[in-house]
Amino acid sequence: MSDANTDAPKKKGKLLKIILMILGFLLFLGGGFAGGVYYAGMQMSPSEEVLRLVERTNGEGGEGGEEGGEGEGEEGEGGPQRMVKDIPETPVFQTSYYEFPDTLTTNLKGSRRFLQVGIGMSTQYDASVITNVETHAMAIRSDFLAVISGFSEDDVAGMDGRDRLAEAMKAAVNKRLEELEGFGGIENVFFPSFVLQ
Repeated sequence: MSDANTDAPKKKGKLLKIILMILGFLLFLGGGFAGGVYYAGMQMSPSEEVLRLVERTNGEGGEGGEEGGEGEGEEGEGGPQRMVKDIPETPVFQTSYYEFPDTLTTNLKGSRRFLQVGIGMSTQYDASVITNVETHAMAIRSDFLAVISGFSEDDVAGMDGRDRLAEAMKAAVNKRLEELEGFGGIENVFFPSFVLQ
């Protein structure tokens, strides 16, 4: 009977040691993970470091020094500025896209057929251009309907026809934005869907 009583504390002692070892191991892992996250958060990526250096250089030498970048000076101080993706030797600008949620359907000039198009557009200027498009979406859609209805079935045939339609729509949206906001900024119009019915 005394053997049974001495085995129970030994088993409890072994179980306690195993639990403490597991807890210690988990604590060690958690500390290593937290230290790694903290250390990784302290370092800047190479692109962030370049941006920091460029901002510091521009701050010391005035507004970009004597040489202006490609996107600077186009719209003055108050207009949208081009968004720079990274700072390589030659600037590469980030392109933002916007797609109207609904398709447009309208008659073509001199035809009983309809054209149904999904419309997207892109800009390399800042988010204010896309915000302006969203704000004036109803007026822009109306302008698009007027442009599309001015094209005949033959005018929109083939890639050249689609390109001419896209150019006309780009001119229409930029004209509307210039009237309402003082700046267009849309650089391309795309057709995610294009159905002639």
